[in-house]
Amino acid sequence: MDAGAVLVDGALRPAKYSLRGGEALDVALPEAAPTSIKATKIPLDVLFEDKDLLVINKPAGLVTHPGAGHFDDTLANALLYHCGRSLKAGAKGMRPGIVHRLDKDTSGCLVAAKSEAAFSGLQAMIAARQVTRVYLTLVWGDLPEDSGTIDAPLGRGADRKRMDVRPGSGKAAVTHFTVRRRFAQATELECRLETGRTHQIRAHLRSIGHAVVGDRSYNRVPAHLPEGLREALDKVLKRQALHAYQLQFRHPITKRMVRAQAPEPADFRAARKVLKGAA
Repeated sequence: MDAGAVLVDGALRPAKYSLRGGEALDVALPEAAPTSIKATKIPLDVLFEDKDLLVINKPAGLVTHPGAGHFDDTLANALLYHCGRSLKAGAKGMRPGIVHRLDKDTSGCLVAAKSEAAFSGLQAMIAARQVTRVYLTLVWGDLPEDSGTIDAPLGRGADRKRMDVRPGSGKAAVTHFTVRRRFAQATELECRLETGRTHQIRAHLRSIGHAVVGDRSYNRVPAHLPEGLREALDKVLKRQALHAYQLQFRHPITKRMVRAQAPEPADFRAARKVLKGAA
């Protein structure tokens, strides 16, 4: 009712409204979501590819798989176009080849499967924590230590779009971090995931008081910043400063080690330059 899709006797009613009987209901049914995915010609930056899998450098802004508002402009659509008939891993579903995901505004390395054998093998390795995923990020503030580990379970709280540390009810989540550079107002970190929960790095770093620079969902910008710093960052960085820098795993079919590295994106380098110049 709150969405305005249901009228009672021609009028909007609150969601808690109870029917008494005899009312006339007008229901506007939403348009049905697609049940199959189409191939879309979207350029892919391929870092590694063979007949079983590929690693791509996902740009910020590209959604990983179809969902609300994104049905034909996602990485999954692009994979279907790029691989064609060679994509046999879940090709009839809405997430063909997708083994893991990156947030829309996170860039960098992402592996996708082309065969069912590679798909199941990669899933098993991720579950067994046998895939090394290293991220670069810029966070607000100065961390007191040069390295550390955040071991805190994550789950959804009151805001269903955000993950929070939830002792006792959340899922196990472990993030290891190392300081790469220190700036006057921020710190550059290298983060290695031991687990891969939704928004893990963003939620973990916010929980220790060092939110990712540019993150609108988990934003905790320091109260006092040099004049013009936030505005300068907003000009060069339109998303969270989080980049999946390296991906390493043993190929599930050939058993050879696959190592991929995604170059730092231009907006990440520009944000670093702005922070370096801030007093």
